[in-house]
Amino acid sequence: MAAEVEPGLADVNTQLGLEGKAAAGTGMVLTPSGEVLTNNHVIEGATSVSVTDVGNGRTYPATVVGTDKTDDVAVLQLSGAGGLATVRLGQSSKLSVGLPVTAIGNAGGTGGTPSVTTGDVTALNQAITASDEVDGSTEDLTGLVETTVALQPGDSGGPLVDNSARVVGIDTAASAGFQFQARSRQSYSVPIDQAAAIARQIEAGDASSTIHIGPAALLGVGVQPSSTIPGATVESVVTNSPASNAGISNGDIITSLGGQPVSSSTSLSNLMQSHHPGEAVKVTWVDPLGHQHSATVSLATGPAA
Repeated sequence: MAAEVEPGLADVNTQLGLEGKAAAGTGMVLTPSGEVLTNNHVIEGATSVSVTDVGNGRTYPATVVGTDKTDDVAVLQLSGAGGLATVRLGQSSKLSVGLPVTAIGNAGGTGGTPSVTTGDVTALNQAITASDEVDGSTEDLTGLVETTVALQPGDSGGPLVDNSARVVGIDTAASAGFQFQARSRQSYSVPIDQAAAIARQIEAGDASSTIHIGPAALLGVGVQPSSTIPGATVESVVTNSPASNAGISNGDIITSLGGQPVSSSTSLSNLMQSHHPGEAVKVTWVDPLGHQHSATVSLATGPAA
């Protein structure tokens, strides 16, 4: 089974330029021309993405076609790719409790021969809360497949397959900077029916309140929840970013963006999803002395959403 699936897999490697770090995950090749499906959190915060196709061993630069943070789905496009082997998609609607499943991926982010681990479906339509250290936000992921498969960081974005070697889910493993609250010894996957529908919408360029098409916009702040007033407390500011040029500093609390109220770090992250590089947006914030400020900034091109 693994030999049948592996040629359609890819190792996704990212550089997190604003943090000076690197990360790795797994992807699934959807088209011979290099369209790759993975988790949003695999590429979130990335300033560059490269993908090694397991089938031919070649490494390609990749761009983010679109993302859906609320369902933890992203679509990448490999530059200059052609004739790639692809995965075969199954139907997650046919899953049932007790069904044997197998996860294949880039466990540990080390590359090389994909890892293989097996288990059973233990529950369907499950919900978990994921916390994101990149922007301080949280996401409630719903409709997930729960299994006993032992996932590791690096498996994120890889396939959960049935006994016919068809993909029935995208494995969502906790990784550095992205953790979820879950029962011990349980793993979770995004149902492939759900993920494939999102991928088709991204491919069509059809943005929505949850789907972002194209490059992400950058304000240039790291935030955490505010403990005083509704808003997002600034804990870091990127040098020469729109935020720093507007005079936003550590300790300030952002209270609105683009005319919409910011109630938390999560709401700021969600509002940024609706904007694109080059857009002029009004930002309002309160400084540590309680004085209110506002400025109109032109959003920069940032790391992946």
